[in-house]
Amino acid sequence: MKHLIRIVTIVVIATAAITAAPAHAGEEDALTVIGNDTCCFTNPRYTGVCKVTTGPDETCGDVLAYLNNQASAGKTYCGNTKIRGGWAQVDCDETSATCAPAQADETGPAE
Repeated sequence: MKHLIRIVTIVVIATAAITAAPAHAGEEDALTVIGNDTCCFTNPRYTGVCKVTTGPDETCGDVLAYLNNQASAGKTYCGNTKIRGGWAQVDCDETSATCAPAQADETGPAE
């Protein structure tokens, strides 16, 4: 009997979770689109908006996690900036553009 009660409880919880899904659940979240998505990020230490087009196996969330990871290195996002931490994703609009970091000493010598 206890086993049956547990099964019924699990079914009720699962049904409630599915029913509670938001109405826009079919829309893709900007953090989870995989490959060829345009993502925009800002940071108080970076001038302007950083625009990134994701690679085939990455999402905007992956890029954001990389930019906020103090130990990350090897990718060339945002003009190869070395600024780590403090990044936030923002909506991209037609006027935003990839801009240079605010402090040249944090990104190394100019090319």
